[in-house]
Amino acid sequence: MPQFRLKTSKTSKRCTVKRKPKPSRSGATGRKPSPCPKLPSRGIADRERAVADALAEARKSHERLREAIDILPQGIVFLDADGRYILWNKRYAEIYKASADLFKPGARMQDTIRVGVERGDYPEAIGREDEWIAERMRRLFHPGHSHEQFLADGRCIRIEERTTSDGGVIGLRVDITELKQREASFRLMFESNPVPMLVCSLADERIVAVNDAAVAHYGYSPSEFAALTIRRLQAFETDLPWGGDATDEERAARTWKHVRADGSLIDLAIYARQLNYQGEPAVLLALMDITERKRAEMRLAFMAHHDGLTGLPNRSLLRKRLDDMLSQTRRTGEKIAVLFVGVDHFKAVNDTLGHAVGDKLLRGIARRLRSTLREEDPLARLNSDEFAVVQTGIKRPEDVTLLAKRLLGAIAEPFLLEGHSVVAGASIGIAVAPVDGDDSEKLLMNADMALSRAKKDSRGSFSFFEPGMDARAQARRKIETELRTALRHEVLRPYYQPLIALADGGVTGCEALVRWPHPERGMISPAEFIPVAEDTGLINAIGAQVLRQACHDAARWPGDIRVAVNLSPLQFRVGNLMATVMDALKQSGLPARRLELEITETLLLEKSSQVIATLHALRALGVRISMDDFGTGYSSLSYLRSFPFDKIKIDQSFVRGVSDNREAQAIVRAIISLGMGLGVTITAEGVETEAELNWLRDEGCHEAQGFLFSAARPNDEIKGLLELQGDADGGEASCSARCA
Repeated sequence: MPQFRLKTSKTSKRCTVKRKPKPSRSGATGRKPSPCPKLPSRGIADRERAVADALAEARKSHERLREAIDILPQGIVFLDADGRYILWNKRYAEIYKASADLFKPGARMQDTIRVGVERGDYPEAIGREDEWIAERMRRLFHPGHSHEQFLADGRCIRIEERTTSDGGVIGLRVDITELKQREASFRLMFESNPVPMLVCSLADERIVAVNDAAVAHYGYSPSEFAALTIRRLQAFETDLPWGGDATDEERAARTWKHVRADGSLIDLAIYARQLNYQGEPAVLLALMDITERKRAEMRLAFMAHHDGLTGLPNRSLLRKRLDDMLSQTRRTGEKIAVLFVGVDHFKAVNDTLGHAVGDKLLRGIARRLRSTLREEDPLARLNSDEFAVVQTGIKRPEDVTLLAKRLLGAIAEPFLLEGHSVVAGASIGIAVAPVDGDDSEKLLMNADMALSRAKKDSRGSFSFFEPGMDARAQARRKIETELRTALRHEVLRPYYQPLIALADGGVTGCEALVRWPHPERGMISPAEFIPVAEDTGLINAIGAQVLRQACHDAARWPGDIRVAVNLSPLQFRVGNLMATVMDALKQSGLPARRLELEITETLLLEKSSQVIATLHALRALGVRISMDDFGTGYSSLSYLRSFPFDKIKIDQSFVRGVSDNREAQAIVRAIISLGMGLGVTITAEGVETEAELNWLRDEGCHEAQGFLFSAARPNDEIKGLLELQGDADGGEASCSARCA
C-alpha cells in the first residue's frame, strides 16, 4: 500500500501529502464503498473485474488518508452525509476515549453535539484519487468556525469545523481546547515575563509585538516599537539573530549590541524560536541583558593582565607584548632594551610611614616613569617595588644609558605624600636584545640579574647585563637545587670549634659551624651556600637541622661543655623557634644551661619587641644568649639595656692584628671594659697569633677562639679531643693554648 509522508511548511503551516511508493495491500473499512465510475459496456467478467478494481482503489485511498491524518497533532474525523462516522485519526480517538462506543459503524456524530450544531451536506464518499486526498489535506488548515461540544462524560471541549469549497462539507472536527490553552499560556509567558521579549515578522523584520519588560528595558513605547525593525535596534551587526546556518546554542553564545531609546548600548544574548503569530510566520526573541556580565568579564580580564595599584601592565602582559616586539625585530634587525627599575629601600618607607604612603609612592613613581617615556615604550609593574621599561628604536648604546639616567633622575626628585617629603632612590638593570636574549623570558631574567648586580655594587645607579652574571646565576641555581637535596637526605653536618678560657686554657664550649660535604665537589664553604640559603628561605631548615644535631652531639660530650649554635634572623620570623629549641633539648636530653644561642645585631633592627620577647622566653628556659659579631652591624648600647646578654663576641675584623693596631686596640679595649662593667662574658673571635692571644689576655678578655687553637672539627674528633684533655687535666676539660 502506498505510504504518505506529511510535510509541514514553516511559513504557512499548511500540510501537503507526498506520495512514497510502498507495496500495495488491501484493507476494508467496514463502510460502503464509493460509487464506481461509469464503466464501458463489455462482458460481465470485465465489468466485475472493473468493479473489484474500483473497490480496491477506494480502500487504498481510504487507508492512505488514515495514515496521513494519524500523524497530525489535532483530532480529525470524517463523516458521511448523515453525520455517521467514516474515518478518524488516533488523536480524535484519544480525545473521545470516554465515549468510544460511539465509534461503532452506524453511530452518528449528532449524538455528541448538544450546542451550536452547524453542518451542511456531506459528500457521499471520501474520494478515490491521491490528488483528491492531497487537496483535502491542504484544506484541513483553512479557516473555519467553532462551537462547543459535550462528551459523554460531561466534559465540554471547543470544536473547530473546517469546510471545503467544492459544495460540500467534510465533517472535520478538530479539538482546539489544547490550542486555546497554549495560546493563553503563550500570552501569560510573553506578556508577564520579566525577560524582555519581541515578536518579529519573518517577512519584513518588523517588530509586531513586545512585552512590558522590553518596553521598560529599551525605553521605547509600544507604538515606537511598531515602527521599528529588528535591524534598527542593532548597533553594528548586519546579521539577524535567527539567520544563517548557526545552531541555537551558537546563536545564544553570540553577543549582540542593541541601542536603547536614550542612545546607550547594551550587550545581549538572544534566544530565537520561530512560530506562527496571528496567521503569519514570525520569530520570538528572548533578550538576556549581559551588559554587567560583560563588564565584569572585562574587569577580570583587565585585572588578570594589569597591576591593581598602578593600572600598569603586569609581567604576563609585558611578556606577551615583548614577544610581539621581538618577533618584529627579528625581521627588521632593530635592537630593544629591557630596563628593570628597582626602588631602593622601599620597605623602610612602608615601615616608617605606613603602607598607604608606600602605595602613593608607587603610584607617583609610575606616573613619573610614564611621563619620561615615549608613548610606544611599554611600562609595567613586576612586583612590589620593581618596574620594567621596554625601549625601542635603539640606534646606539648611548640611547639606553641616557634613558636610564633620565629614569633615575625622575625618581630621585622628592615626593610630597601626606605631608611627608619622601626621597626615593632607584637602581636599574639593563638587558639588550638580541645580544642578551632573543625571547622574552631570557631577556627579563637577564635584566633582573643586572638589577641585582646594580643593587649589590652601587645603589642608585644602573648596570648592564654581562655573560658572567648568567654563569653565576646558573651556579647559584645549581647550589640551591643540590642544597635542597642535601637537606632532604640530612647531608649537612655541624663541625665544632673550641672556645678557650684565657685564664686557665680550659675548653668552655664549642661553636657549631655547619659544613656541607659534597660527594663530588668535596667540602663546600659556608660562604658559598649560606647566602643562597638565606635568599631562598632554606636557612630555617638548615638552622633547625644543625640545632638538633648539635644538641644530640653535645649531650654525649664529657663534663659540662657547652655548645653554641648560630641563629639566623629568618628563624625568628617563622615564629616556631621556641618549639624548635624545646624539641631539640627534649629529644637530645641536653640540659638547657649547656646550650648557647648566638644572634647578630641586625636581628634587633626588625620587630625588636617580638625578638626581645622571644629571647626572654629562651632565657627563661635556661638557655644562654650571646651577641655575635659585635661592632660590625648597627651597634647600639641600647641593645645591651633592652636585653641582658650572657656573652658578647668581638668580631674577628677587630681582633686581627690587634697587637699592632692602636685603633683596633682602642675599640677592643672599650668592648672588654663594657663587658666587665655589665658582668658579661667577652669572647674574641679569629685569634690566629700568639701576640694577639697575649694582648687579649693582658686586657682581661675572658674567652677566645680561632685557628691558633683549632679549626672546626667533626664531632668524633672534637669528642676525642675533649676526652683527651679531660684525662690530661685530671677530669678538667682544658686546652693548653693549642688544640689543633
